[in-house]
Amino acid sequence: MSTKELPQLSGKVALVTGASRGIGYGVAEALVARGDRVCITGRGEDALKEAVERLGSDRVIAVPGKAHDEAHQAAAVAATMEAFGRVDFLVNNAGTNPVFGPMADLDLNVARKVYETNVISALGFAQQTWHAWQKEHGGAIVNIASVAGIAPSPFIGAYGMSKAAMVNLTLQLAHEFAPSVRVNAIAPAVVKTKFAQALYEGREAEAAAAYPLGRLGVPEDIGGAAAFLTSDQSDWITGQTLVVDGGIFLNAGVG
Repeated sequence: MSTKELPQLSGKVALVTGASRGIGYGVAEALVARGDRVCITGRGEDALKEAVERLGSDRVIAVPGKAHDEAHQAAAVAATMEAFGRVDFLVNNAGTNPVFGPMADLDLNVARKVYETNVISALGFAQQTWHAWQKEHGGAIVNIASVAGIAPSPFIGAYGMSKAAMVNLTLQLAHEFAPSVRVNAIAPAVVKTKFAQALYEGREAEAAAAYPLGRLGVPEDIGGAAAFLTSDQSDWITGQTLVVDGGIFLNAGVG
């Protein structure tokens, strides 16, 4: 997106975690496209720099670090406040899924890592944005969950378990942060990203055939949903998990 194409500033500011690529980048792109200023985070400093260049360095900053690191959480929120003076929206997208296999053989230390990165980090960022801005001024939080968190997902059980916790975290925060802050989640099915590549690589047509809408998701699909859930159009929606799945759950019916 070139500078000439950027819309007028909305006056709102978002922090999007895990946003150097994939779903997080798609979310950041959608928010910048409507005029928000955005802070993105991620582990790779070079990838973040490239993302900032593509999104527009006059409207986007980056703070590298590990999502589960409390010091990084605090630094990201502080940098957002320093650069833009506010943080209206938080999109918790950072996540990991380092293991593929049955739950019976799951390394418990790996399970702890998945939970720490996918759930505890989201809570940490929510605490930080709440105290820095949202408690007094309002806003919205969107947690990126997964369909794996609302239905059994063989061989990615640890990931699904963590995303189920993310759905419940959404409920807890929505109840506690109301009425000033709305908290919702998005549960995508398979989205074409490097993160999910193992689920469709070499068999994309076969994987897509299972979806009633005939294709896998793309980051823009989730970006649009996140833009809606942080907009005035969703002002009476909180504590909900929006399933964005190309219709795949329709296949769970009988007959």
